[in-house]
Amino acid sequence: MFCISLANQFSDYSADLWGVTSSDSKNGYVAWGGPTAQGGTIGPVDGSIVPCAAAGALPFDFPDAVHVLRWIRGHYPAAWQRYGFVDAFNPLTGWYDTDVIGIDLGISVLMAENAQTQFVWNTFMKNAEIQTAMQLAGFQPG
Repeated sequence: MFCISLANQFSDYSADLWGVTSSDSKNGYVAWGGPTAQGGTIGPVDGSIVPCAAAGALPFDFPDAVHVLRWIRGHYPAAWQRYGFVDAFNPLTGWYDTDVIGIDLGISVLMAENAQTQFVWNTFMKNAEIQTAMQLAGFQPG
């Protein structure tokens, strides 16, 4: 996984703790994320963790994503606030965002629901334009 591949740069990245997507940082909003086609990274990854990135992986890698979310909740209590996970935090520097952001909660709830019932995906796939786009992209019904 992308974050785990950066463990030599950021000692906090491991199978227990990963997740990067655009988020707040101690220096403001950053559009960081995964690898580029040239082998670099998108944005200046600094070791921060974005919990909704792990939540977004729930339908694709449920056991690992749940493990990470539980790890964060159990080992980084300041990352969990009244309404859910903070937007981002950096265990290496001790920085925790003060914001719990609705779009993060939204993707987390949608992906948790989708992982359990596939309702979100099934509803999405009922859209004729999506079916056409999937065919044009070369995806086959499974």
